[in-house]
Amino acid sequence: MADSRLLAVALLVAVVGFPAAEALGVNWGTMASHQLPPSTVVRMLQDNGIKKVKLFDADSGPLEALAGTGIEVMVAIPNVMLDMMTDYDTAREWVHKNVSAYSFDGGVNIKYVAVGNEPFLSSLNGTFLNVTFPALQNIQRALNDAGLGDKIKATVPLNADVYESPKDTPVPSAGRFRAEINGLMTEIVQFLNQSGAPFTVNIYPYLSLYGNDDFPLDFAFFDGTTSPVVDTATGISYTNVFDANFDTLVSALAAAGVGGLPVVVGEVGWPTDGDKHATAAYAQRFYAGLLKKLAANAGTPLRANQYVEVYLFSLIDEDVKSIAPGNFERHWGMTRYDGQPKYYMDLSGQGRNTALAGARGVEYLPREWCVLNTNSPPNNMTMLGDNIGYACTYADCTSLSYGSTCNGMDAAGNASYAFNAYYQVFDHDEEACGFEGLAVRTRLDPSTGTCNFTIQLETTSAAGPSSPPATATAVLFSVLAAMAVTLI
Repeated sequence: MADSRLLAVALLVAVVGFPAAEALGVNWGTMASHQLPPSTVVRMLQDNGIKKVKLFDADSGPLEALAGTGIEVMVAIPNVMLDMMTDYDTAREWVHKNVSAYSFDGGVNIKYVAVGNEPFLSSLNGTFLNVTFPALQNIQRALNDAGLGDKIKATVPLNADVYESPKDTPVPSAGRFRAEINGLMTEIVQFLNQSGAPFTVNIYPYLSLYGNDDFPLDFAFFDGTTSPVVDTATGISYTNVFDANFDTLVSALAAAGVGGLPVVVGEVGWPTDGDKHATAAYAQRFYAGLLKKLAANAGTPLRANQYVEVYLFSLIDEDVKSIAPGNFERHWGMTRYDGQPKYYMDLSGQGRNTALAGARGVEYLPREWCVLNTNSPPNNMTMLGDNIGYACTYADCTSLSYGSTCNGMDAAGNASYAFNAYYQVFDHDEEACGFEGLAVRTRLDPSTGTCNFTIQLETTSAAGPSSPPATATAVLFSVLAAMAVTLI
């Protein structure tokens, strides 16, 4: 679309006759160096009345923990496995192992199989264009052959970039699938329509703001705007990117001949760190508006008063997610890494000043931190930049980036944050607080008013020093190294 306001995410959820939480799902990602036990996460879902969960693979831990709960589950096949699923026997074996094996009385209430995750992103340069549809067909056929096809449907979570409006008509009613994939998308949506599966879309109003200072801030939320978008073809005035983007998809579906195809919103949310617009205050504002609309059952202009399944993104922060899209990627959680809520959030949409029920019985490593040793010899300080870079290669330093919660500390503070992040990832191993004599352990909490120096979870799932969990960006490394020079 020519208008950048229509390039971003949009969604409106309506719930008929139920509190908002009854319609809500959440995404449960597990790309963390230290994971909460699956049973703890499931209990947190139950404590908050969340009835649906979307997974990103078919890991046995979460699935076994979900057994017997009645929570609806969307289980997933990662993109890297799509090529394998073009072979029907392989697809049938996957369904047998990961769906049929859990589909018994008292088992897992699987509702969908997600075939890939955003496989048609423009940034993927067509890598999965030839394998996604055959994989989708084979998985649905395997579900049917297993006698599960009536209640479990295969779908493909797609990013909102698969549709757009023409540059000369940048309005929702002109929505179409991207020209280079229009034929393939038409085949897919017609197949979904025939199989009784929904279209699943991941859409993000936050991304409208990221890297776009010209985007009107209030258009990303739900409390009015000074810059509405008027669709001259329909006379509809759009006051938020949520509705505008969703209705662009509705128009694209109609143009493909399946205007009534149900839509599931697979991901929608707001991050809280790693960028100037990724804040807890904005996340709280976004969810307050989203949940209020959900409870009001208003619908979008082109699908008024229609219920839409929605999975919030996401439940828990993930400190080893790829930050290629941006440093905010590790901070989408409504709760921190330890399952504790970040801000007030009323799932009922009634505007009450309440918080999510946090994870119970969380066990942490001892209250000990690793910080810069200010008594280190001056010659050692010449190695500070390299050591900060090393720490941030194997631990998460995204909270130090511009506009983030730990941005603005002096060089000593940045070094201490990086050293502690590394120390926590590697479970307080004595050698993990060395850094050529530049670091020292302490029992005094170095956290500031806005910057939290974490104590990691006590868990056996942490990666060890021989298996680094993540890689930091070169940009962050260079910034930290430059800051470190002032200490030399």
